[in-house]
Amino acid sequence: MDQPALSVVIPVYNEADGLPALFERLYAALDALGQPYEVIFVDDGSQDRSAAVLGRQFEARPEVTRVVLLEGNFGQHRAILAGFERCRGQRIVTLDADLQNPPEDIPLLLAAMDAGHDCVGSIRRDRQDKSWRRWASAAMNRMRRRLTGIVMTDQGCMLRAYSRRVVDLINLCQESNTFIPALAWQFAQNPTEVVVSHEARHAGESKYSLYSLIRLNFDLVTGFSVVPLQMFSVLGMAVSMLSGLLFVLLAARRIFLGPEEGGTFTLFALLFFFVGLALLGIGLLGEYVGRIYQEVRGRPRYVVRAVLEKKP
Repeated sequence: MDQPALSVVIPVYNEADGLPALFERLYAALDALGQPYEVIFVDDGSQDRSAAVLGRQFEARPEVTRVVLLEGNFGQHRAILAGFERCRGQRIVTLDADLQNPPEDIPLLLAAMDAGHDCVGSIRRDRQDKSWRRWASAAMNRMRRRLTGIVMTDQGCMLRAYSRRVVDLINLCQESNTFIPALAWQFAQNPTEVVVSHEARHAGESKYSLYSLIRLNFDLVTGFSVVPLQMFSVLGMAVSMLSGLLFVLLAARRIFLGPEEGGTFTLFALLFFFVGLALLGIGLLGEYVGRIYQEVRGRPRYVVRAVLEKKP
C-alpha cells in the first residue's frame, strides 16, 4: 500500500448482490499479476447494502483495499473522479462493478501500456446487451465522432487504462460534468484500443435508461464541441435566405398575377417549420447556457462521507 504500481478504480451503485462475485474474480486476477496494487471502490450513495459489503471487504483485505463513501448519488463519472483523486498507482484502470467486463481482461490493457500507450480503451466483443442499447450506442458513437472528432470505437465500455500523467491532467480539470474517456483521449499522446470480452450482468439491472444515455451524449457533445451551435448558425442563415427568396416570389406573384386564395396551408406549414427550427435552436442554446450555469455556481462535484483505508 506504500506505493502501488497499479490502481483499480470501481464505482459502485446498488450492486450489493453482485459484489461477492466481483471480489472473488477481481482479487484473483490482480494477485496473479505479481505486482503491488490497490483497489479503490467508490460507493456512489447506494441505497442497498453495497456500503456494508464494501466495508466487510475492506476488513478482509485492508492492505490492498480502499473504500470511498460519497454523501449522495453524484453519477458514475464523478464517482470515478473521486477515485482518481485518491489513487496512487502509476497505472490506473477503471472497471464497472457489474462484471460485464471480466477483471481477467485487465492484463490485456496493461500489455498495451507496456507497448508504450498511455491511454487504452476497450471494444466489447459479442456485446451481451439488449438490441436497442446496441443500436442506440452505435448511433451515439457515430454522432459523437462526427461532432467532436474524438475517435473511440466503443465509448460505453468503462474497462480502460490510463497513465499517471493522463489521470493527473484529468484531476486538474474542474468542470462539473465531464466524460472521462473522451477527456483522457484528448490528453493522451499515444492512445489505442484493445478488444475485451463482454458478459451478461451478473446481478441487478442497468442504471442507464434510454433517457440517461441520451442525456449523457448531450453532455458529451456540448462539453467537447461547439459544432452543434455552428451547424445551427449555418442552418439559420440558409433558412433566412430561403425565406427571403420565398418572400420575393410571393411578392412577384401578387404584383404580376394578382391576389390568390390558395396556399394558406402551405404558408402555415412553412411557419410551423420555422417555429420548430427556432425552438430547436433555443433548446440547443439552452444546453450550453445550462453548462455555463452549472460551472459558475462552483459547487463541489461530490461530497465524501468517509474513507476506509489502512494508514501507512
